[in-house]
Amino acid sequence: MRGLSKSSIVAAALASFLSPDGADQREAVIARRLERLTHQLDLLERDQTILIEAVALFIRHYLTVSTPVPPEHQEAVRALGRARFEQFVEQLGRHLHRGHSLARRLTEDLGANGREYARAAEEAVQAVGEGD
Repeated sequence: MRGLSKSSIVAAALASFLSPDGADQREAVIARRLERLTHQLDLLERDQTILIEAVALFIRHYLTVSTPVPPEHQEAVRALGRARFEQFVEQLGRHLHRGHSLARRLTEDLGANGREYARAAEEAVQAVGEGD
């Protein structure tokens, strides 16, 4: 921009900023960004629903099938639990390091979009509630 004065550059920038076309362009850019953010939040909500349901079902199953441990065996069971948890954390770390996502894999395997998953999750919640 050689040969232009600073004031002409500032004037052009202000005119562009204040022009009605500029406002429409900014609004369109903001609208597209908001749509992308909405989509990302929908995906997060879907993944969170899947996670909550999976954990709830696991806890319910675990509490249903686990038997009380006699006091004389509790220390050995705790040690085994710590070792298994350490194994789990290591396996989880490797899985995440490779960039794997169980939620994404489930989505791809079932071929469902976010709305179908949300509907399926809601039906699963209702079914679990009816089973009580």
